[in-house]
Amino acid sequence: MKNQASREFFPRQVVDAGPNRWDWALLPLVLAAIVLLAYGAAQMAQPFHMGETLPLSLDPWQLPYYLLRTTLRMFIAMGASLVFACVFAVLAAKYRLAERVLIPLLDILQSIPILGFLSITVTGFIALFPGSLLGVECAAIFAIFTSQAWNMAFSLYQSLRTVPAELQEAARVFQLSGWQRFWRLELPFAMPGLLWNMMMSMSGGWFFVVASEAISVSHQDIKLPGVGSYIAMAIEARDLSAIGWAIGCMLVAILLYDQLLFRPLVAWADKFRFEESGADAVPRSWLLDWLRRARGVQGVAGWCQRQLARTLTLFRRSHDGTSIRARPQSRSARAERVWDAVLAAGVLFAIARLVQFVHSEVGWHEVAHVFTLGGYTLLRVLVLIALAALVWVPLGVWIGMNPRWSGRLQAVAQFLAAFPANLFFPVAVMLIVHWKLNPDVWLSPLMILGTQWYILFNVIAGASSIPNELRLAAQNLGLSGWLKWKRYLLPAVFPSFVTGAITASGGSWNASIVAEYVTWGDTTLQAQGLGSYIAQMTAAGDFPRIALGIGAMVVFVMGLNHFLWRRLYRLAEDRMHT
Repeated sequence: MKNQASREFFPRQVVDAGPNRWDWALLPLVLAAIVLLAYGAAQMAQPFHMGETLPLSLDPWQLPYYLLRTTLRMFIAMGASLVFACVFAVLAAKYRLAERVLIPLLDILQSIPILGFLSITVTGFIALFPGSLLGVECAAIFAIFTSQAWNMAFSLYQSLRTVPAELQEAARVFQLSGWQRFWRLELPFAMPGLLWNMMMSMSGGWFFVVASEAISVSHQDIKLPGVGSYIAMAIEARDLSAIGWAIGCMLVAILLYDQLLFRPLVAWADKFRFEESGADAVPRSWLLDWLRRARGVQGVAGWCQRQLARTLTLFRRSHDGTSIRARPQSRSARAERVWDAVLAAGVLFAIARLVQFVHSEVGWHEVAHVFTLGGYTLLRVLVLIALAALVWVPLGVWIGMNPRWSGRLQAVAQFLAAFPANLFFPVAVMLIVHWKLNPDVWLSPLMILGTQWYILFNVIAGASSIPNELRLAAQNLGLSGWLKWKRYLLPAVFPSFVTGAITASGGSWNASIVAEYVTWGDTTLQAQGLGSYIAQMTAAGDFPRIALGIGAMVVFVMGLNHFLWRRLYRLAEDRMHT
């Protein structure tokens, strides 16, 4: 890390604390935020009964209220995603037995489409909160959570697995406990990449916000007040002006939380970069500079620092390096064999139940048809990921290695990543119908519109964390052209690229549901694929075929992850960080 002070999550003392006018200027903003959050939370808990239609309008003056509701859902989902990512990554990275279950489980969860989660969870959440809108709100928040959590979990897991060996050795020398190692080494090391993936997850929530707020399951249409429902209504009404207002509203929201949240966090997290010398340019944030001059904010930060320091003392090791308990413990081969037997028994039981389900509910002919459709979608995913990598890896490396441009393009990249594919449907449908194009080919780009940004954001995070010493060494050796990419740039960003490719691949499978079955007013275009199959069965409420489609998608995604992405992950761990 850069220096001792940079390891701390909160400053130990007030930095450039000016007069108290900074506190007085900040107080109205804090009070306004609290009032808005309280109002939004109260609206989420209003009475509601199934079959009831909530009053929604395409009036642009309603958009600020809709934006408040949507943003509140997304930030609640973001908080839950952050907690999930930390718990998952620590368990998967530190415990081999847990890793054997959690990584395949995350593959399964990532491959389940958002409509699959909604078809399963809506009824349960409504039953949990009868007579209240809170049940449907929880279902929408959970759907947004499923579009955010997996990317952050993969990012943090990859960072924990690739902590440099010299830092791990230092942690062992200083006899840090697991709690101390996480807060003093692992989380600070992972913080720059985690923040970029949080931005991508926030944008991913926008991408699926239409499906999250405009819920259509089992012939029931529930539209919650929000920007997603507004977009869905505008598409149904073919109202291009309303779509324009929605785009403008999204742009304002993204600019606001970029300036008020992510830009200060990126500037703050720059101190956790793993290098000994300073970078040529560092990210800056006017809000972070302002907060550092406010004594009240510094007082709260100091209190948080003291509480964290207490936990670090409380959960320290009770023995030193000379104790017998400090010796590394060998893995129990017997425990691993028992665990493998339990997993094998669980897999065999699941296969038996699956065979029984197929035989009794859908038939083997339907299974063959669904897997054929899955092959079409698999081909689209592989081609689109390859094309996206060719475009965004070089551009992501350039942005990540130029902090000034990184700051300028941060909000632009978030807006492009958040742009829902649904808003491209009018253009796509009109062009395909006008030119009589093949939907199987020309609907495919809609799958990658929202997921290609996973590759870009992860490559930017990987490139921005390249130590300055390594950059100087490459310049001194005169590396250029393909040799520079082969020996320096590609190895440096390869782990981050694999993380982005995994999440982009899983996101593309999810996006196939809205990209292979496109509706614009009375016109519907359909491409042959697993996504269109699941979309049709969800709208019809055919739960056996919904389960069959989701199961087939799980098989395809897990197979792709096992035979391609996991091998690239091991390559990144073995060759890039040894």
